[in-house]
Amino acid sequence: MSTLEEWTAAVCADLGLDPAAADTNVLLDLARDAAHEVARPAAPLTAYLVGVAVGRGLALQDAAARVRALAAAWPRGSREKAAGPRGA
Repeated sequence: MSTLEEWTAAVCADLGLDPAAADTNVLLDLARDAAHEVARPAAPLTAYLVGVAVGRGLALQDAAARVRALAAAWPRGSREKAAGPRGA
């Protein structure tokens, strides 16, 4: 078991979640796309927002596909502006 798998299992156990619901590949691809297409700080925020959407009933695959499409269409010139007030 990799460190990532161990971490995921531990977090799921601590939060009372089913580890099968954590599709690592989908989530890491989503975070990568948000970081590269929008801004690096968008990755964790995007993962959180997708998690909220999934918690409200949207399927992970659907939520991820929708957000990945949004990131792919994000205007390239806005990348510098997306860093936010902290300049991250």
